[in-house]
Amino acid sequence: MAVLSLVWGILALVGMIVAFFPCLGSLNWLNIPFAAIGLIISIIAMNSAPESDRGKAIAGVVLCGIAVILGTFRLIAGGGIV
Repeated sequence: MAVLSLVWGILALVGMIVAFFPCLGSLNWLNIPFAAIGLIISIIAMNSAPESDRGKAIAGVVLCGIAVILGTFRLIAGGGIV
């Protein structure tokens, strides 16, 4: 499950980067819930993983957290959330 959280975090971060391009900011409306679900999965994986896989789960938490925070900032800055 730790590998799943890492992959989910990478996909959320890639989606967030794509949504930073002009005219693609509305992609954040899909990417933020995707990253939030990944954040929940990563936290569960971090709590249930053995010590050897815990680093992958922590990386998933960090990547999904960055995607949620920066995606929300992009929506606010672009006028998507009024």
